[in-house]
Amino acid sequence: MYSRREFVKTASLATGALAMNLQKLSGGTSANDYFGLNDFIDNHPDAVFILRTTVDSKTNAAAIKEVGRQLGQTLFISKAAAGFPLSTKIAIKPNLTAWAWDIPPIETTMGIHTDANFVEGVIDSFKNLGVAGSSVYIREANYTGSQPDAVWYKDMAARSGINLKDCSPIDALAPGDVQWADVPNGVWYKSIPYLWPVHSPGSCLINIAKLKSHSMGMTLCSKNLQGTNARPYVAHCTAWGATMSGVDKKNVIADASTTIKANYDRHVLATLPRWETPGTGASSGLGMETHSSRCLDNNAVLQPLINIIEGVYGREGPFVSGPADNNGYGRDVMVNIVIFGKNARHVDIVGTYLAGHEPGNFGFFHMARERGLSKYLDPRTVPLYEWKLDGSATLASLDAFARVPIRTLYLRKAGEDKYHLVNEPYDYTGTTVVRAPKYNKPDVFSICQNYPNPFNPSTSIQYYLPSAGNVRIDIFDVRGELVDVVVDTYMQAGDHLSSWNSERRASGVYIYRMLYQNTRIAKSMVLLK
Repeated sequence: MYSRREFVKTASLATGALAMNLQKLSGGTSANDYFGLNDFIDNHPDAVFILRTTVDSKTNAAAIKEVGRQLGQTLFISKAAAGFPLSTKIAIKPNLTAWAWDIPPIETTMGIHTDANFVEGVIDSFKNLGVAGSSVYIREANYTGSQPDAVWYKDMAARSGINLKDCSPIDALAPGDVQWADVPNGVWYKSIPYLWPVHSPGSCLINIAKLKSHSMGMTLCSKNLQGTNARPYVAHCTAWGATMSGVDKKNVIADASTTIKANYDRHVLATLPRWETPGTGASSGLGMETHSSRCLDNNAVLQPLINIIEGVYGREGPFVSGPADNNGYGRDVMVNIVIFGKNARHVDIVGTYLAGHEPGNFGFFHMARERGLSKYLDPRTVPLYEWKLDGSATLASLDAFARVPIRTLYLRKAGEDKYHLVNEPYDYTGTTVVRAPKYNKPDVFSICQNYPNPFNPSTSIQYYLPSAGNVRIDIFDVRGELVDVVVDTYMQAGDHLSSWNSERRASGVYIYRMLYQNTRIAKSMVLLK
């Protein structure tokens, strides 16, 4: 039971907090002037989050848009300070390759792109925070607005009032349309031209990839960032030794091809899977070494606020073409997951696994670890959370999520079909990253102050469990009466995030209390409508 002494003490503190916040708000506007990423995700930069969706069809535009909107609403939050000003230029990078596909209607080519309705929903979540549509920019080097399938994004941009631009080759762009950046410890690039405002000072980059296959493996978050490079610098997928026609040699390291070949020989000796595939073309082992080097150069520069894989449906086949058992055309399959996190490589490891492949069989992930851009290789060691549309996050096992096979063209072995899974077992021994415990005392559990506070209508509560056990979080009003139960279940050890929606409650002081292993912690919070 909640003792009267305990309740009176906690409630009195909350009453003082309410008075203080009312006094603070009475002198000005209650609207915040900044936005930022959900604190729980920001504080777990190595973790990957998975949202399950329940969309029935890829043509259910309203449902897919609503997933994007609700997800964006929990990912991007209003802040009073220490965030991005609402006037910030937001650069969204979807997978958007609008070329002259000759197969109407748009339903045939939808899976080539990140779903435009999902992106529109994310944009709406920013607009709900007070960001103007004109502050949102979509940039993709391979977007050609004159092509037939460009209409999907052109119509969405018109509805949303955002800036969508045909990204011509660099010599046809105005100087202000390009932002140059030096590459730290680059293997191929000395410097890279980015499509403004992707890498301009003070801008905010949102990376929204598509769950689809490609000759490079899976085209997920790391590769999706390739399209932020102005043409022809976007052409990462070329043969070893290729000069990348149109690229100024002063922006490429002089002996890059020699270094890449030396690294490739070292990786072959280290028996990177499939790396022995002969040749120098883009689909050879040496071609993959070349592509991965360029891709990781690019990844080393960019720091998106969040990396997202839209996997409401996935594409088997990179563009129009696809497997023979689908008459040679790309095939879209309902997967109903969205994967996201701060680290693009970690997100891609989980995405690759859930698409039916074993990440250890892809040289790119080994090279990312070598360059310090990834902590993990084994998908089972990546910190994983299931995310809910109410903004709650619970530690999860990878085995809790179904794998939906999406075949790829990647480094084909003798006897394999052109489209195949790269799912042979991989021995991850020696690749596991040991994570230091978050708390020094293994017997300590804690519950943080809710955020935001004051709030309306929802607030989040983060807590840490040193070991698995039953958890209950109750909400009480100022009279000490139970008004809601937020959590009442068995949970794994680690950090968790729960959300309380107070739409049916009146303004005032509320107490949230956590019960865990015969111990309780209570804190106050303020609902201010």
